[in-house]
Amino acid sequence: MMRKNDVISFMILFLSTTVFIFAELIPLPLTVEADDKKVQLGKKLFLDPILSKDKSISCLSCHKLLENGADNIPYTEGIRGQKGGFNSPTVYNAVYNFRQFWDGRAKNLTEQALMPVINPVEMGNTIEQVLQDLKAEKVYRDMFNEIFKDGITENNLAEVLVEFEKKLITPNAPFDKYLRGDKKALNAQAQLGYELFKTKGCISCHNGINLGGNLYNKFGIYKDAKSIELGRYNQTQKDEDKYVFKVPSLRNVDITAPYMHDGRVETLEDAVNIMTKYQLGRPMDSDDLKNLVAFLKTLTGELPDIVKDINATHK
Repeated sequence: MMRKNDVISFMILFLSTTVFIFAELIPLPLTVEADDKKVQLGKKLFLDPILSKDKSISCLSCHKLLENGADNIPYTEGIRGQKGGFNSPTVYNAVYNFRQFWDGRAKNLTEQALMPVINPVEMGNTIEQVLQDLKAEKVYRDMFNEIFKDGITENNLAEVLVEFEKKLITPNAPFDKYLRGDKKALNAQAQLGYELFKTKGCISCHNGINLGGNLYNKFGIYKDAKSIELGRYNQTQKDEDKYVFKVPSLRNVDITAPYMHDGRVETLEDAVNIMTKYQLGRPMDSDDLKNLVAFLKTLTGELPDIVKDINATHK
């Protein structure tokens, strides 16, 4: 008779195989179609601290586009140095996430776009004030009027930000090349890591085009992960949603430290150890760990052309 842990391990292996079949890993597209005028306007706004109440920070402040599209500190810092409750997720490839934010409170990028603007801890502004400030700037009046018949509105502001974010994909990672048929794109160690990624059960949550970002899961399945943040529970008030978070994408994971929703660890090795301990219940030996990390490092893609002219003077 199978013990409980054996049954769970079998289920994980079964699910990993099932998910691999039904949520196929596919490469990011090399290009994404978007309206260029909206993209350029959205980019200008993304870089402009005009969206924040005290004009001290921009979207770029927490989503460093020349680095990893996220931040390098455990918790996001907003106006007046206020700290948020989550580690800033990367904006790169966010268009492929099924929900936005760690707790999934936004259904898509359109819902998400203006939430940081009105969050009192982040940009601390109001939509009314933002629209007023934009209308006071001739360059923004002209740009919006050229694109939209109704000019500067809340919906149009969200739309141009989203159009810019559509372009924030990081294609051509070694693993993308591998998926396209270039078997030499991964060395022997990374290929061993990929096999472990599948057989250990990582793929049961990290699958699809974004290797994650397409489902929720509890943080701390096999052991209490001691999360202060309650995750989805704050949105649903259902006990079963306590400590449930959106599974993050693993794309560019090698450069998006610190890790987890609370930024609790700094290294990729520690992040993998946490996942195997709390989520899989299947600790890895040192060789397996090295091989799996080698695979994860092949998920780093190229920065999109749209960000390459950004300079370090932007906040």
